Amino acid sequence: QVQLVESGGGLVQPGGSLRLSCAASGTFFNTNVMAWHRQAPGKERELVAQITKGDSTTYADSVKGRFTISRDHANTTVYLQMNSLKPAAPAVYYCRQDIMPYPGATRVWQFYDYWGQGTQVTVSS
Repeated sequence: QVQLVESGGGLVQPGGSLRLSCAASGTFFNTNVMAWHRQAPGKERELVAQITKGDSTTYADSVKGRFTISRDHANTTVYLQMNSLKPAAPAVYYCRQDIMPYPGATRVWQFYDYWGQGTQVTVSS
């Protein structure tokens, strides 16, 4: 069974930095796009950054130049380095990985979206 485990959230002062990690565990065949989303209270979940298997990256305009998404060479872990954090309402950051598990009885090889459990990030003095 594939699971994503996140770590690295917490409380940080404005201007500070945090690094989030999201590791996939279990047995699977392949990974593809990895991404970070966030959701603040009363708001919809939004895409923060994503990275393809070829290391092509996309960022939300609000984080460009401050956040960096990366992935390890084993293609099981995705990171989000957040610098120059701005004061904001607490938000929960979720990682997403497109993973192809080994097929079961269906014998269908395809990618599925897997989500982490979420980690809260609070930027406040």
